[in-house]
Amino acid sequence: MLDLDQSEPPHRRTLCRQFPQGITDQVIQNDLPHLEPQQRAMAINKLLSLGQLELMRNSSGLLYRLKDAQHGSKMKGSDNQEKLVYQIIEDAGNKGIWSREIRFKSNLPLTEINKILKNLESKKLIKAVKSVAASKKKVYMLYNLQPDRSVTGGAWYSDQDFESEFVEVLNQQCYKFLQSKAEAARDSKQSPMVQRNSSFASSHEVWKYICELGISKVELSMEDIETILNTLIFDGKVEMTVIAAKEGTVGSVDGYMKLYRGVNAIIPPTGLVKTPCGLCPVFDDCHDGGEISPSTCIYMSEWLDF
Repeated sequence: MLDLDQSEPPHRRTLCRQFPQGITDQVIQNDLPHLEPQQRAMAINKLLSLGQLELMRNSSGLLYRLKDAQHGSKMKGSDNQEKLVYQIIEDAGNKGIWSREIRFKSNLPLTEINKILKNLESKKLIKAVKSVAASKKKVYMLYNLQPDRSVTGGAWYSDQDFESEFVEVLNQQCYKFLQSKAEAARDSKQSPMVQRNSSFASSHEVWKYICELGISKVELSMEDIETILNTLIFDGKVEMTVIAAKEGTVGSVDGYMKLYRGVNAIIPPTGLVKTPCGLCPVFDDCHDGGEISPSTCIYMSEWLDF
C-alpha cells in the first residue's frame, strides 16, 4: 500500500503493487474511506518527497506509481552526476538519446559523460543501440527496454540494412494468399455479390497465413502485414474496404475491420507507382533530413541510374 497509515493491516500496504501502472486518488479514497482528504494528501506528499512514489499524468488525470525498489538499489552508491545522466536516459524512453543530447541536458563535459555511460553499461542499467538514422551513432536507453521501431527500423531492417528481398517475398506471399481466396470464391459458382464478398480476407487472416508459413525470422505484427498489403494496393493488385465489426471480433480495431481482396489490374500501373516510392513500405516515414530520406535512398539511386 501507500503506507498512508502504519496502523493499517499489512495487506493494505500492497495497494500500489496491485496497480503497477499507477493508481488514482479515487482508488486510494475507496480503499481508505476513513481518511480525511488532508491526511491522504499529507501521506502522499511525504512518499513523493522520500522518492518512494512518482507522479504521472494520463487522460484520466493524475496517477501515483510505486517506484521500482530494484532500480533504487542499483543506483545506490552512485553520485549525483551519474543519477542525473541515468534520469535523462530514462526520460528518453525506448527511442533513446544521443550522447550529445545528454551533454546538452546535463551540462557535463563529454569526457565525464562517456565515463558515466561506460559505468552504467557495465552495471547493465543502460544499453547502447545502433540507430537506422545514423550508422555511426548510438542511442542510449534503459537496459530492459525494447527499442522503438524508429530506432531499429522494425521488421524491415537487419543490422541497419533494409531487407528488400524479405519485403518482396512477403509482398508475393500476401498477394498469393489473396489470389487463392479470390479463385476459391469464383469456383464456388455462387452469385456475383456472394463471390465478391467471400473473396475478401481480413488483415488478421493474412497475418495468420504468413505466420504459419514460417518465412519470417522476426515476429511480425498485424501492422507489419498491413504495411505490406498497402504496397499491393499502391501497385493496383489489391483493394481494401472497411466494415463495421462487433466488439471483440478478431482483427477488429475500434469497432472496424479492414478487408482486402486481390484484383486484376485493368490497365498497367503508371510510372509513378513503378518507382521505389510507390512500393516502399516506409514511404510515410520518408522526408528530407529524416531517418529515411530520398537523398540517402539507395533504391532511388539505382532506379535513376537504370
